[in-house]
Amino acid sequence: MNTRARIVVCDDDQDVRELLYDLLRKDGYDVEAAQDGIALRRLVPKFRPDLVVCDLMMPGEDGLSLTRWLRGEGHSAVLMLTAMGSTTDRIVGLEMGADDYLAKPFEPAELRARVKAILRRTMSATVAAGRPAARVKVGRCVVDTEMKAMFDENGEKVDLTAMEYDLLYTFITHARRPLNRDQLLELAHHKKWDPYDRSIDMRIARLRKKIEFDPSKPAVLKTMRGEGYMLVPDGE
Repeated sequence: MNTRARIVVCDDDQDVRELLYDLLRKDGYDVEAAQDGIALRRLVPKFRPDLVVCDLMMPGEDGLSLTRWLRGEGHSAVLMLTAMGSTTDRIVGLEMGADDYLAKPFEPAELRARVKAILRRTMSATVAAGRPAARVKVGRCVVDTEMKAMFDENGEKVDLTAMEYDLLYTFITHARRPLNRDQLLELAHHKKWDPYDRSIDMRIARLRKKIEFDPSKPAVLKTMRGEGYMLVPDGE
């Protein structure tokens, strides 16, 4: 099974690109590389990265334009790299939607720390300002809360009904908190509890088949005896 974050490295400098590729692979991430904006635009829809490490200055389309596209499409987080470390460049990059900014040359330890911090922040189920992150790791899948879609460990879209998504979103926004059937019906479907309504249990069973590492031993969407169900996104 593969639960690793997916990263694309986009840099026109082959030495830097290979360095980043090897460094991030050694840290356990799934990594792909793109040499320019054209390659990145082709790769992203297929690979669906959680993070793009993108150089600012490249021939053709630059990192600012690519960052604006990535954020507009809701595809992934962005760590921008550049040889120009001025405050103005940093501000412009962040205003375009980059999640962080690192000047070249960089220390590998600092890059690792920034990548880890971005992924922790952008893929966490922790709710901020009433909303979860745009991309949340749930078991063996990633839920894109902006697209209202879920993708498996291979980046393939997983079929979800509207009611399954609403239920999953409720669990995400109440992660690590037990919810009983009454609460789930009201929060997810705006319905009052009916002792003969087993629809919640059926949807949970279907969700488990899609997100659990082992559906026969649920560790992500847990049954809490006497309390209901609880989502533990990382399955700990």
